[in-house]
Amino acid sequence: MLRTSLLTAVVAVGWMSAASAAVINLSATMNAASEVPPKTSAGSGDMLGTLNTTTKDFTYTVTFSNLTGPATAAHFHGPAAAGANAGVVLPLGNAPTSPIHGNKTLTDEQIKDLEAGKWYVNVHTAANPGGEIRGQVTEKK
Repeated sequence: MLRTSLLTAVVAVGWMSAASAAVINLSATMNAASEVPPKTSAGSGDMLGTLNTTTKDFTYTVTFSNLTGPATAAHFHGPAAAGANAGVVLPLGNAPTSPIHGNKTLTDEQIKDLEAGKWYVNVHTAANPGGEIRGQVTEKK
């Protein structure tokens, strides 16, 4: 009886741990100094998101303000460490306005890069066509 109770408790704790570990909270703080090469701008922004590793669903909200002009594009890029550039992995639209809300089902490779901190988000303007503000996406602890 005691063994059965202990086994049930261990299984229940293991199941609850697996269920709670499936969602990772992510964030990024965007500024001009983080662009590569760095830019000069009063622009700033944030990204808050969640990654459900079971369903592979990535949900995000990107906000930005004080850019040199209207945003012409915004993207998630990767894989790249801070200080390096990479190609677009998830476009966020042309001429986006803040806030940008979205979700995307990711591939296993994209999940691996995102969990490793190898994605960044940036916002482009006419004055800074390569990107005006940027932030590295990391797990929010």
